[in-house]
Amino acid sequence: MATTDATPKFHNPDIRPVPNPPDFHHEITVSSPSHDGLPFWQFMVAGSVAGCVEHMAMFPVDTIKTRMQAVGSCPIRFVGFHSALQSILKTDGPAGLYRGIAAMGLGAGPAHAVYFSVYEFCKKAFSGGNRNNHLAHAASGVCATVTSDAIFTPMDMVKQRLQLSGGGGVGAYRGVWDCVKRVLREEGFGAFYASYKTTVIMNAPYTAVHFATYEAAKRTLMEISPDSASDERLIVHATAGAAAGALASVVTTPLDVVKTQLQCQGVCGCDRFTNGSIRDVTKTIIKKDGYRGLMRGWVPRMLFHAPAASICWSTYEAGKAFFQRLNESHGRS
Repeated sequence: MATTDATPKFHNPDIRPVPNPPDFHHEITVSSPSHDGLPFWQFMVAGSVAGCVEHMAMFPVDTIKTRMQAVGSCPIRFVGFHSALQSILKTDGPAGLYRGIAAMGLGAGPAHAVYFSVYEFCKKAFSGGNRNNHLAHAASGVCATVTSDAIFTPMDMVKQRLQLSGGGGVGAYRGVWDCVKRVLREEGFGAFYASYKTTVIMNAPYTAVHFATYEAAKRTLMEISPDSASDERLIVHATAGAAAGALASVVTTPLDVVKTQLQCQGVCGCDRFTNGSIRDVTKTIIKKDGYRGLMRGWVPRMLFHAPAASICWSTYEAGKAFFQRLNESHGRS
């Protein structure tokens, strides 16, 4: 039997073959654009801006938290958030809430530039392209905080001493550089890193909880309304960031109290510690104020970190989106 080509006979003009694109990826969609392929320096700029905006916006709450956490060893006795706020306003006026903000600005920009760029680099390296790898997100966050804390800790110490030594009394620091010079002269360079070990031990679990919670919450929120996700991206990042910041801040408050005591020792009559170990400081806090002393300042800490993380992540993602559009426009030109 002779064979014939049946294709013309059964050809349907409405059916077109659909080839498989070689570079098609299911995870990259119009409704949920990815900005993770940016150059390293753009991650640094976006992170630096996000960190500065976050800390500047929430600085007054951070000042109140610092004063409350130092109360266990300092003769200034604050009872709670409201009385701490009243005391600051009475002593220094509204400007007292922003004492030390220059030190924060000098530290937050570079530290957050390193923080987010290291996070993005490690996330890509550890996850192997799997966006649902929570362990990779947590490990990336830990690497980011260990690196950025080495930059931020000295200025954080200066910032907290300025926050605590308000009122212009005897021994009060006149500003950032006065504090830096006096600490170098009276205590040596090591004083700037007296709390570094505690900071890393605190921020490692904080960051692990924070990033894992943020990525999980963001993905969950995006899945709730995938069709309108592009319109809701700002609120998605803000909500996920707030949830991550609130949970991580409460969990790590005891270590934050220890860090504050180490950074502010000798200021305003606060205790000095012989070896500066976490165990030594913890025992002193418990002896003076009981176990509740380890949770002192948890309310302002949560009130700081929840909106701060919301602001930070929203600003960071907006910065990444800006650079993505900028890169695309240059690519088309």
